[in-house]
Amino acid sequence: MTAVLAPAPRLDELLALSAALHRHLCPRQVLGARMGLLAGRALDMAVPRTDKKLMVLAETDGCFADGLSVATGCWLGRRTLRLLDHGKVAATFVEVRSGQAVRIAPRTDLRARVRAGRADGQKRWDAYMDAYQTWSDEALFTVTPVRLTLDLAAVISVNGKRAICGGCGEEIINEREVRRDGAVLCRDCVGEGYWQPR
Repeated sequence: MTAVLAPAPRLDELLALSAALHRHLCPRQVLGARMGLLAGRALDMAVPRTDKKLMVLAETDGCFADGLSVATGCWLGRRTLRLLDHGKVAATFVEVRSGQAVRIAPRTDLRARVRAGRADGQKRWDAYMDAYQTWSDEALFTVTPVRLTLDLAAVISVNGKRAICGGCGEEIINEREVRRDGAVLCRDCVGEGYWQPR
C-alpha cells in the first residue's frame, strides 16, 4: 500500500497560524514561512513535520522564527529548532538522518528591490508584505547546499541524560555538562555563564 501524503499547507494558512501566535502578521514572519516551505522542497521533505527528522538552525529570533516554526513544525520545545544568533534573517535546514543541509537567506538586494518597485504612496512595510507573499522563491531567496561545521549529534544529544554539576550542584540535562580534570561542571561554573549574582 502506498502512503498518501497530506497536501502541503498553503502559505495563507501558515501565515494565519503565525499571526495568531504572534498577535499580528509582519514581513519577517512571511519570510520565515516561505523559507520553511522552500526548505521542504529543497530537501524533498514534507513540511510541517510532526517527527524529528528536520532540524532548523535559525540565525535570529523574533517574528522570523515564528514563521519558520509554523512552516516546518520545528520548535524550541520539540528541540528541533535551535537559535544561533548571528543577527541574520537566515536559517539552515538539516535532514537529520542524512545530514543533508541547505542554508536559505534573502537575496542581499531584496529590500532595495522591494523599495524601488513600490507603488507611489505605498508604505515600505506594505510593500514588503506584498512582495514577500507574492514574489517567486527565486526572486526572494538564495538556497545554498552546506556542510555543517558543528557536530549535529552533539547538538541533538540524547534526551533524558542528566548530570549534577560538581560546582553549584544544579542539574544539567541533554549532555550539556563540561568535563574538566575529572569533574563534571555546568557551563556557568567553567566561566561560560551569561549571568552573575549581584
